[in-house]
Formats: sequence, C-alpha cells, structure tokens
Amino acid sequence: MATTGISSPVSTNTNRTSLWSNMIFQKVLMAASGAVLVLFVVGHMAGNLQVFLGQDKLNTYAETLKQLGPLVWVVRTVLALLAIIHIVTAVQLYIYNKKARPVGYEFNNTATATVASRTMIWSGLAIGFFVGYHLAHYTLLTIHPEWSELRDMEGRPDVYSMVIYGFRNYFVSGLYIVAMFLLANHLSHGISSMFQTLGFAGPRFTHRAKLIGSVIAWILFAGYISIPIAILTGMIGLSSEGM
Repeated sequence: MATTGISSPVSTNTNRTSLWSNMIFQKVLMAASGAVLVLFVVGHMAGNLQVFLGQDKLNTYAETLKQLGPLVWVVRTVLALLAIIHIVTAVQLYIYNKKARPVGYEFNNTATATVASRTMIWSGLAIGFFVGYHLAHYTLLTIHPEWSELRDMEGRPDVYSMVIYGFRNYFVSGLYIVAMFLLANHLSHGISSMFQTLGFAGPRFTHRAKLIGSVIAWILFAGYISIPIAILTGMIGLSSEGM
C-alpha cells in the first residue's frame, strides 16, 4: 500500500500520551517544577523578612514589585502552572506506586522510610490549600478587603500594617506556623529527592543531599515563623503604637 509520508494525528497523540505516562518523565517534571518553586520560596522569605527592617523598607519592596506591572502576573502565572504540574505529577506517581506495590512490600519498607517521605502527598496537598488561603488573605485581600485602603505616609499601600494586623490573630499565626512546618517537612525529603532525580546525587552524595535538604528546609521554617512570632510577642509592631 502506498503511503503519503504524513504521520497520523492518532500516532502523534499516542506518542504524547506515552510520554506523559512515562514515570521517568513525570519524575523529572515534578523535580524540575519543585526546584523552581523552592527558589521562589527562598526569595519570598527574603522579601518577607524585610518586615524586621521597618515599615518603609517593606512597603518600598512591595511598591517595587508592583511597579513591575504585567511582569509580576507573568511570574505568578508561571509559578501557578508549575505548582499545578508539580501536584498533578505527584498525585499520578502516588497512584501508580499504590497500584504497583504489594501490601507486604509496602509494610516492610515503611520501617526504613522517614515520616516526611511517607507523607509527601498529604503535606503537599495541605500546603496547596494553605497557599490558596494565604493568597486570599494577603494578595487578593478577599478576606480583609478593607486593608486595600491602608496607606503609609508616602501614600503607598501599607503592606507592613497588613502583615502586623494579620499575624496578630492567633488563629492566623497558628495556621501559618503549622503550614510552614508542613512545608519544611515536605522540603526536607523533597529537596534530596530532587537532587537524585535530576542526576546530582550519586551514591556518595546521597547522605549529603539528605543533609542539605534538611538544612535548607528548617532554615526556611525558622525564617518564615520568625515573623508571626515576632509580631505576637511585640518585637515588631505599628510605628503609631510606639514600636
């Protein structure tokens, strides 16, 4: 039979489906998206910690981001897509492993697995729900729309006061601290797994990768929770209150 040399659309779709269902490809996607998200978490913490430098510094930082205009939304969109990719691939791999692993094998291996590695899927999903709440609280201001009227002496949106008002609520601070604990627990295993998947962790580097993952994770935890703790204990507050 003569052929035209034109590939069939069905064949192309099949190849795409096969690629997406490939476990190695999914692991690389999950690791690569996770790596970018970790970099964002580090940068976000660095920006948030400017609350310790005072109202002017934090509001200047926030205003600088705002002046980037559409670029900020491009970055947010990319991060959202990466988060979706990370979650979808993680869930698919979790389901695949559950189906492929016999009960006896699973029982024998949980003895050596860490709590972080056994709860990755659940801590990840919990973090995802928290991020949605956190965005509604501080970025979209759907929980406190009145905060959009807050202005500092320069007439800029008073992000500093928003942070103070938000974390003075014990429930909000408690939820934030728990979420950061789950994030640290997630990253302590996730970062070392990321190194291994992306080919940076050979047999000799495995222990170091685990150590690096734990150190980065718990430094992030300490940095993030220092903000609500400082606010609740009165270490930082509103300038109008004599702080």
